[in-house]
Amino acid sequence: MLSDGPDPGYYPAGYAQAQILPLAHVHTSDRSLHAAIVALDAAYRRDFSTNDAAGAARAVIKASNRLNSICPGAAPTWKVPGATGS
Repeated sequence: MLSDGPDPGYYPAGYAQAQILPLAHVHTSDRSLHAAIVALDAAYRRDFSTNDAAGAARAVIKASNRLNSICPGAAPTWKVPGATGS
């Protein structure tokens, strides 16, 4: 898990803000992992700046799933409300 912060179910935008600083300090020479971290950082920044707008939230889910496919358990597992699967 990257960082603690506000409960993502209660305050998603605050949780996103809590992830931004830790992600900025992660360094890796693995290009795929680096791209996934940068994508998640950008998604969290957008999510926070839009106060958890639907499109921004979907981007966080996509970026989290991408990071978890490379490094299982590194990011929370999110599901789109009302959707089936991940």
